[in-house]
Amino acid sequence: MNDLVNFQPTEEQFGVFWKYINDPNVTDIDYNGTDLWLTDLEKGHYKADEKINRKFLEQFTHNIANCVNRQFNKANRVLEADTRELRISILHNSVAMSGTSICIRKSPSTIRNRIADMAASGYCPERMIHLLINCVKAGMNFVTGGEPGHGKTEFTKFLMQFIPASQRVITIEDSLEIHYSALNPGGDCVEIRVDDDFDYTAAIKASLRQNPRWLVLSEARSVEVTSLLEQWSTGVKGFTTLHLDDLRKLPDRIQNMMNNVNDADRMENRIYRYVNVGVLVRKTENEDGSIRRYIDQMCFFSREGYENKIYMLLKDGEAVSEELPPDVRKKFEMSGIEDPFVCRDLEKYLKEGK
Repeated sequence: MNDLVNFQPTEEQFGVFWKYINDPNVTDIDYNGTDLWLTDLEKGHYKADEKINRKFLEQFTHNIANCVNRQFNKANRVLEADTRELRISILHNSVAMSGTSICIRKSPSTIRNRIADMAASGYCPERMIHLLINCVKAGMNFVTGGEPGHGKTEFTKFLMQFIPASQRVITIEDSLEIHYSALNPGGDCVEIRVDDDFDYTAAIKASLRQNPRWLVLSEARSVEVTSLLEQWSTGVKGFTTLHLDDLRKLPDRIQNMMNNVNDADRMENRIYRYVNVGVLVRKTENEDGSIRRYIDQMCFFSREGYENKIYMLLKDGEAVSEELPPDVRKKFEMSGIEDPFVCRDLEKYLKEGK
């Protein structure tokens, strides 16, 4: 992946895309060679009226290629670039039969989820919001699942703002989407970006010598999940996301990504011991075409004696239980949290706009 951290997009360079880049509700700008499609937080996925002419298309791809010092032609058919808040992917028309294909994913340094709106909008029951914030304050490990575009990273960004500023956070990403330093000014943070020569596993191992209190992997995709669990087992806390459609499948999903298949039982036990909180976010489209994002499932994973257990607290968007595992209750007690379903600092957070 190419680094465009210092590249500042302009209206002249982005042309017809520019107004959508500046629209806070638009998350994705996609051109399929014929039509321009937008993904909007409220309107969903829809076709825009604007037409892309060949002259602009050639100029746009030329500008991006120059910024990353790459050629874009029949011999170099994929062009990728990142700015601080944009991820750009372009396919040449020699492989994209419908014409040059452009995908621009926006990852703004803002937090879209707010406490005041989450319960009112049906994103999550109020007591569960309190519980999740307290889980961060108690130093628990989170895995957020969901399908692409359902809001896994946005939910992670929301939770990470409750990490005390004095606790060092190390984020590991291939595309810059978490923006921890920008969203939490004054916090102790090291932001690591991986590439072909410095992969996720190498970054996780290197981060150990950087004194992390929290280790955040933007997305677990493969064998690096083994290294992540190893670090969590040492007492380092953290977050990660993965593609998932049901939290009860999470242990199997992680096991399938691990590189050690010789001791499956031991690996499964480690998952239940070191993954504390599971959250599944979901996106649905209403009859009027508007989009609803919400927490569909929330659970705790627990290794109790010789038994692995899942405590499901939220299912189909509704609270079904408030039973907590013994190890989770202990974490709350050690953190001075008397009632896990009541956040003592809520009023302060609301005043701060969280």
